Amino acid sequence: MKKTNALILTLAIGIFLLFSSEMSLPRVTLAADDAAVNAEAEDMGADNEDWILGEDYLSEDTSDGSEDISDPLEPVNRVFYHFNDKLYFWVLKPVCKGYSKVVPEPARKGIRSFFSNIYTPVRAANCLLQGKFTGFWREIARFIINTTAGGLGFRDAAEEDYHVAKSSEDFGQTLGVYGLGFGPYLVIPFIGPSSVRDAVGSAADSFMYPPNYMMNTWESMGRSAFRKINDISLRLGEYESFKEMAIDPYIAIRQAYFQYRIKQIKK
Repeated sequence: MKKTNALILTLAIGIFLLFSSEMSLPRVTLAADDAAVNAEAEDMGADNEDWILGEDYLSEDTSDGSEDISDPLEPVNRVFYHFNDKLYFWVLKPVCKGYSKVVPEPARKGIRSFFSNIYTPVRAANCLLQGKFTGFWREIARFIINTTAGGLGFRDAAEEDYHVAKSSEDFGQTLGVYGLGFGPYLVIPFIGPSSVRDAVGSAADSFMYPPNYMMNTWESMGRSAFRKINDISLRLGEYESFKEMAIDPYIAIRQAYFQYRIKQIKK
């Protein structure tokens, strides 16, 4: 019974997170409506789509194994881990290989940079919420430079020409900065490692992501699928290498994710 309830709970969180990040939000034209939406987003919390798609945690060193996140739902999480693993090898990897043969690497990097640029409001808002005012103004400057000199963000002119680096703030980090713990570890179908705190955070970040106000549900899902394919095509082989080096890939990914998020919060 406990395993069944845990399965239902985790699946419900995954479905909520998946669709909340792709939801068709009302088109907003009035400043008053903007304020209302932003207030609702701040009340809910959020996470950064970049770490979900970028999978930077795979490069985290966890050789000491000194810390790990609470994982009371491990049996259920392992089921979803294996689901995501098969999804990668059976679907995503073949599609990404074909995509990379058709679209040149410079173009794929430009697309990645474009999506990163339009994610600026999420990073900027979380910089403000964390009191990182320098980071907020850096994000504003980056957006202006990349949208103009960078051709709508297809080139990271701010980084390349002016050495203005991107922040990596999200609402999951914001909640952590204010003392909220991770909560139980979660493996979310189609998305990957997370925690209760970061799952709530990523759902709320969707309210600060501009495309969600301009696309319906299917358009948003297509956009996210395309971005996922484009990003994975630039990192093919990383997951395989990580998995080959791990005795238990599930535990290794859990620890790497945990350490990666801790370091993000401490920045």
